[in-house]
Amino acid sequence: MKFSAAVQASLALVFLHGANAQQAVWAQCGGQGWTGGTTCVAGAVCTYSNPYYSQCLPGTASSSAPITSSATPTSSSSSISVSSPSSTSSSPITGPTGACSTPATVSGYSNAKLPNPFLFDDGTPVQTAADWTCRRAQIAALIQGYEAGTLPGPPTQLTTSFSKSGSTGTLSITAGNGGTTISLPQTITYPSGTAPAGGWPLVIAYEGGSIPIPSGIATLSYANSNIAQQNDGTSRGVGLFYNLYGKTHSASAMTAWVWGVSRIIDALEANPTANINLAKIAVTGCSRDGKGALMAGAFETRIALTIPQESGSGGDACWRLSLFEQNSGSAVQTATEIVTENVWFSTNFPNYVNNLNSLPYDHHLLLALVAPRGLISFENTDYVWLSPLSSYGCVTAAHTVFTALGVPQNHGFEQIGGHAHCAWPSNLTSTLNAFFDKFLLGQSVSTNEWSTNNVFNGVPWMQSNWIDWTTPTLS
Repeated sequence: MKFSAAVQASLALVFLHGANAQQAVWAQCGGQGWTGGTTCVAGAVCTYSNPYYSQCLPGTASSSAPITSSATPTSSSSSISVSSPSSTSSSPITGPTGACSTPATVSGYSNAKLPNPFLFDDGTPVQTAADWTCRRAQIAALIQGYEAGTLPGPPTQLTTSFSKSGSTGTLSITAGNGGTTISLPQTITYPSGTAPAGGWPLVIAYEGGSIPIPSGIATLSYANSNIAQQNDGTSRGVGLFYNLYGKTHSASAMTAWVWGVSRIIDALEANPTANINLAKIAVTGCSRDGKGALMAGAFETRIALTIPQESGSGGDACWRLSLFEQNSGSAVQTATEIVTENVWFSTNFPNYVNNLNSLPYDHHLLLALVAPRGLISFENTDYVWLSPLSSYGCVTAAHTVFTALGVPQNHGFEQIGGHAHCAWPSNLTSTLNAFFDKFLLGQSVSTNEWSTNNVFNGVPWMQSNWIDWTTPTLS
């Protein structure tokens, strides 16, 4: 699969080394725990996204994308000019040994264990936080190339408006591409009372979500199935995204949903009267929508907190580990089954599901794309098909990246039974609230939340059989 310049740019593929080096366009330039460069090359400005991520974006400190706005305390409208994907350019891609190669596939790869997060595609080690930015870009390209399909950048036109009545806000979004337009209306439910300084925190909940949202946080129920249908195998190419880009676009339902989340955040940026704190946005979903929420948190760096609930295989479980569970006698969902069930993944992925060792990534690396931002996964061992051992092993492997970046407390995991699928167990509310308190409500609280009931249906977890790397310190 060949990526356009716009897609590569959207993956933040560019990075220059050293704490004092100027960062290239699209590179990270700040965030909690960041020790790399904090200034950008000419033609780019270090732009705050959230407390854990700032990025060098095209422009200057005194300029921004052309936006015309007419605003009142309760309504606004804007027309945003965005570059055509074919005309978007980026600075030369750099990594630890020069060019940061980001191929969509790696020829001849074979590894029965979980791939090492701290090795580049060419086998050289990741040694610094600067190196991790390049490695992160490689992982993002591989996940798209093998599994998810291309994640396009912004459409050629994006027009938005906002209005509010009582506690309900209406965010209208019209996206255009090549003469075709689609409408993506969104509804925000606001808390009562006075908004905090900087605006309300927001949870974007796939299909409404299944977790309790604390008071003081706004919610947006994201109808992701309208963006890309997910009924069954016949849903391929059906939905608003494909109306805009064509039924044969390589994006799977997963990446089409991410595209929609990004357009929502674009619209919020263009409409300050929505009064949403853009540094305090979370995303969540359960089951199939938990898979989608994780993909959104991995690829959309403006999301501060990602909360996949019971996402299982295709979410916070690893393909290799799920197959191991099945081969050990547990009736879990595997890659060979999931590609026949629905259109969550690209048409390219079935070419690899019978040879998982050829994948130079697994979902521990999808989870790792969220680092150093906040991530808490919830899993349910009462449902074998959710691959309980696979989820535990996968998040354990991903945790090494958060540890390497010096933020292990930003990554949590809770795995219990005793409740129905997607029914929220009240004994986990305090854990959930700790992550909300830290990442959305700005409180100084402990988020060292990590536990499992070890109910793996008799399948043994031997960490050394799957994780063969030593966690470095990336400074």
